Amino acid sequence: MDAPELNTIPIPYLFETVAFLLTVVIIVPLFKRINVSPILGYLAIGALIGPHSLSIVSNVEDVSHVAELGIVFLLFTIGLELSFERLRSYRRLIFGLGAAQVTASTCAIGGIAYYWGNSPEAALIIGLCLALSSTAMVMQLLTERDEITTSHGRASFSVLLFQDLAVVPILILLPVLAAENNETIWLDLGFSLLKAVIAIGVILLLGRLVFKRLFHIVAKTRNVDVFTAMILLSVLATSLLTAYAGLSLTLGAFLAGLLLAETEFRHQIESEVMPFKGLLLGLFFMSVGMMLDFSLVIDQAGLLILALIGLIILKSIIGIALARFFGLQMQDALRVGLYLSEAGEFAFVLIGQAMTVYNLIPVEIGQFMVILAGLSMVLTPLLVYLAGQLSKQFSPQDQSLSSVKIIDGSLNNHVIIAGYGRVGKTVASILKQQSVDYVALDLNADSVRHCQVSGEPVYYGDAARADELKQIGADRAKVMLITLDEPLAALRIVQAVKELWPGLTILVRARDAEHSAELYRHGADAVMPETIEASLQLASMVLERVDTDEEAISECLNKIRESGYQQINAS
Repeated sequence: MDAPELNTIPIPYLFETVAFLLTVVIIVPLFKRINVSPILGYLAIGALIGPHSLSIVSNVEDVSHVAELGIVFLLFTIGLELSFERLRSYRRLIFGLGAAQVTASTCAIGGIAYYWGNSPEAALIIGLCLALSSTAMVMQLLTERDEITTSHGRASFSVLLFQDLAVVPILILLPVLAAENNETIWLDLGFSLLKAVIAIGVILLLGRLVFKRLFHIVAKTRNVDVFTAMILLSVLATSLLTAYAGLSLTLGAFLAGLLLAETEFRHQIESEVMPFKGLLLGLFFMSVGMMLDFSLVIDQAGLLILALIGLIILKSIIGIALARFFGLQMQDALRVGLYLSEAGEFAFVLIGQAMTVYNLIPVEIGQFMVILAGLSMVLTPLLVYLAGQLSKQFSPQDQSLSSVKIIDGSLNNHVIIAGYGRVGKTVASILKQQSVDYVALDLNADSVRHCQVSGEPVYYGDAARADELKQIGADRAKVMLITLDEPLAALRIVQAVKELWPGLTILVRARDAEHSAELYRHGADAVMPETIEASLQLASMVLERVDTDEEAISECLNKIRESGYQQINAS
């Protein structure tokens, strides 16, 4: 039987879908095996099958519309990992570092564009578009490298979030710059911003009232299909509302994630939505690759290379300088500057509208800028790798290890870990999985150096010193965990912390029952004598295997713990 002609296949985009899924099945395992980000594979395949190469996929615009859902689900999962309280604690980085980065980059890039002969309007649009970075690229790489909760991860996310918010006024600005009648500009601008604020307020209000109740009703059906449909409805409906209000789809998805992060369904929602996010993001990266016009790249190769190098260097310098100004250490500032030095996906939308809808940018200039943005995004995985290598040159060995550096100041309700050995690292790993902010102190310089190179929030310092605790936000912390091996050192820290911050909850790892009692006398809120607890767990396993009743085992262990382990000592 003869194979059907492609144009006789009844299902639209079936061939493109098969090509995409085949790419996912081949590229992701292959690139993971060679320890390279699959993003590069998606970009390469997209460029290969796109209209400017083999032309296997010719309608890039339709593909890119579907692919935008990848960014929508990415922002939704980011919202799920946050909370309004944690977002509030990031406000200095979001509206400080983020606003400074966009402003400085826009002025620098726009100034250069104006110098090269562009009109003031075109130079401003080019500056704004290229000042933005790729949320999809950077956040996916941060997730792959498990760096979202690190100092540079938080800073990068904060800047990207502000950039996403900045898209709204930029979209409003385009028709304003194109308007011939300037009398109503400020009225239109004010009305648009008011509409945006009202839309966000309505979404947050209705979301808090409706989302949790709806998910409770759906959860009672115990039907996975209905639960998944409810998740998709929440994401897409909220995105649709923000789109109708003139805001970005991604902002709506992010707000939906924030609202659902406060429910008990958060983890189930995250596990259900992950496959959608991964596949659609892969499609998005492929669509970026499809937009690369190799004929233009070849024709203007010299100018493109010069512009590409200039853009990355300029944005890196601005990002590093501002990150240092806002208190990040040099190795973190380097990562932030290089991670955000590429252009972003919004450049395609904004430049496209400025070029075709409002005629603010000449077509040849607009095409050049789109190719420049695409090439810079292709280089993002390389920039992230380069940032990791360069940051190793700024390890604590090259700095003063005598005291803790003041961290970015955005932390609030975080956990302080005193001692970053075996126990401290295990607890930190679990906190990281649950997106709980923490800062650790340790006096092992080699260990601290290794952790800081990996981007972990670990600093060289003595947790018994009040000045060092203040610098890592002890006055704003929620819990202090002491995991030191030395009993006297642990006692000294408990005394110091209780004297200065009596409201700070102190949890301590104790050596034995005697040490445990001493810690309680000095003000510890909860103590875990590790040798005894390990013995109790082993005893529990033994009793289970000799068929002792589970309730009897639990009652026995609880009595021992309630007596402060005195029953064990007496025996």
